[in-house]
Amino acid sequence: MARVLGIGGVFFKADDPAAVADWYRRVLGFDIQAGWNGAMWPPPSTGYSIWSPFSADTDYMAPSTQPFMVNFVVDDLDGVLARAQAAGVEPVGRNDADPNGSFAWLMDPAGVKIELWQPKGPSPFT
Repeated sequence: MARVLGIGGVFFKADDPAAVADWYRRVLGFDIQAGWNGAMWPPPSTGYSIWSPFSADTDYMAPSTQPFMVNFVVDDLDGVLARAQAAGVEPVGRNDADPNGSFAWLMDPAGVKIELWQPKGPSPFT
């Protein structure tokens, strides 16, 4: 049966793509590739990819005014937040009480809200 296997990428416009790519390199440790100015990862051993439309009046993406948010699975939320803080970026929120794991949020220089997620356990789909 023909079906979608998962999220293949996140693509968005930015006024200064090189500066945004540099921010992700410095703040989140992305291995930005020359030539196409992006990064890729193998599928994580924990967590999963989610596709979910939200109501147009949700405030979940706030303080961003963008109509989307990007969620990244991380292996060490405290370590990623320490790296961000060392680069001068403070989280706009954190939630360690969610049954799915720990979450924190950053704003990137393009105004996109970034959700960092450290799952509590292995994917329920493996």
